[in-house]
Amino acid sequence: MEEKMTTGFTPADYKNSQNARWCPGCGDHAILNVLHKAMAELGVAPKDTAVISGIGCSSRLPYYMNTYGMHTIHGRAAAIATGLKTANPELTVWQISGDGDGLAIGGNHFIHAIRRNIDINMLLFNNKIYGLTKGQYSPTSDRGAVTKSSPYGTVEDPFIPAELCFGARGNFFARGIDITLDITRECMVAAARHKGAAVVEVLQNCVIFNNGIHSYITDKEQRPEHTIVLRHGEKMIFGKNSDKGLVQDGFGLKAVTIGEDGYTIDDVLVHDAHCESNFLQQQLAMMDGHNLPVALGVIRDYQAPTYEREVERQTNEVKARKNYGSLRNMILSTCESWEIK
Repeated sequence: MEEKMTTGFTPADYKNSQNARWCPGCGDHAILNVLHKAMAELGVAPKDTAVISGIGCSSRLPYYMNTYGMHTIHGRAAAIATGLKTANPELTVWQISGDGDGLAIGGNHFIHAIRRNIDINMLLFNNKIYGLTKGQYSPTSDRGAVTKSSPYGTVEDPFIPAELCFGARGNFFARGIDITLDITRECMVAAARHKGAAVVEVLQNCVIFNNGIHSYITDKEQRPEHTIVLRHGEKMIFGKNSDKGLVQDGFGLKAVTIGEDGYTIDDVLVHDAHCESNFLQQQLAMMDGHNLPVALGVIRDYQAPTYEREVERQTNEVKARKNYGSLRNMILSTCESWEIK
């Protein structure tokens, strides 16, 4: 029997009886299991939780949740999640999108939900391909990617989800990998506890159409040298022997080996996820795993007023000031009218 967490809930409380219908080995299986565990840790009852998705492989996820859920239309998950949270601010709302659904047809909804700072938890599954429609390149596919719709390689640069989030004045951004279960769970829990739009990018593997796209950071031997796990208040240290760190290099960052070239542990930067200025956080989020390690964990977590609470506050203020007794009175008080004889 599954042990209950301190919240009184177990991951099983958030699962339903449906068998997950993804390809064997798909990273979505792991993300689903991690989400169940994160929800149990948070302890928000299933009846107070809603999971909203668009279209795509990732967007099947609401079918496997014992919560409220909506499998909506292509690219519109953020818009529908925004409406739901605004109508019922007490509801915990999770939005599930892939890189195609969320950043192509849903790109405008993605950035405006972040700009408005609506309190939803946005999980972006990024496998750099369209999986459901069988292998076309997506907005995050690398330049030169050979796919069903780019047989000679793409001739365009991709969106970087972190860059869009920061460009839209986002206040929360975190990143995990489908195989780093504990880190991804920590990101989800932190996103849900953050009040405002919270983006968690999960680097995910599509075993059929883009297998191994993240292998340079997911390979067990390479991962310690090509990724860094950031935690607020801790030194930015990485490497198989924890002997490498990030230091300031002019206006940029540089990876160094501690104890070489005059660098000591005192030179290594301390991560500040709560800083109002996002200058350094954006640099961390943009590291690509080649010259600098890919940043995992919570990169930015800054509190600011949320859209749904501001709408609620404004509505209550106007209702109290205008003393509307009914919808008819409100309409007649704000519109010009004529009596026709």
